[in-house]
Amino acid sequence: MTGTTSQGGLVLPGYVREDAALRTPVGFPEYRSTALRAPLRTPVDLPHRLTEITGPVLGEDRVLPHDADLTLRNGGEAIGQRILVYGRVLDSDGRPVPDALVEVWQANAAGRYRHVVDTWPAPLDPHFDGLGRVVTDSLGRYEFMTVKPGAYPWGNHHNAWRPAHIHFSLFGRAFTQRLVTQMYFPDDPLFGQDPIFTSIPAAARHRAVSRYSLERTQDNWALAFEWDVVLRGAEQTPFETDDDGDVA
Repeated sequence: MTGTTSQGGLVLPGYVREDAALRTPVGFPEYRSTALRAPLRTPVDLPHRLTEITGPVLGEDRVLPHDADLTLRNGGEAIGQRILVYGRVLDSDGRPVPDALVEVWQANAAGRYRHVVDTWPAPLDPHFDGLGRVVTDSLGRYEFMTVKPGAYPWGNHHNAWRPAHIHFSLFGRAFTQRLVTQMYFPDDPLFGQDPIFTSIPAAARHRAVSRYSLERTQDNWALAFEWDVVLRGAEQTPFETDDDGDVA
């Protein structure tokens, strides 16, 4: 929290820094495209200033309730296993982050993105665009209804397939606090050969994997997966420091 000193000066909060050994490297040789887009110098942590504690102005009328249901698009229903993806957005001290914009994008049930560069011969779904967004509530909670994405080949190495995953972009208390990351599903057999997942230090990989929830699974309708996102600090969710818009 902010406060003032007896002399009236502004006191800014200090946040717990993530252990450097648990940070995902920005350059990882097995993930070939990082050689072209990763910075050549070690990133520098900037000091926290006033912009770090001011909230983003998203506009209440810009994010609508139907934006969080990816299964209903263009007048029809998406094909695939329905899943409910839910969780909380948290700060470094475990406090919920309200009014945070959470955006997702993903492949369809066949493992194909609705994207101009994705041309592998899996079917497109006319009722699934793979895009969704929601604003967290007062307790930092978010929720999406979607379909489980399929695995897909991506050409990084011989017989390379990406595990099922959903891309997340989150804004925290200010636009300078953006997190871009990927959520995975438990017990995926493709984890071991995926250099994006294995670039995460082993001790932190569990933070990128969702948990199946029987309690929240909807009878005769949708499986449920829980995934909390920590924006910073010792339990920070593994994230990509630079997002160049690719669909991997």
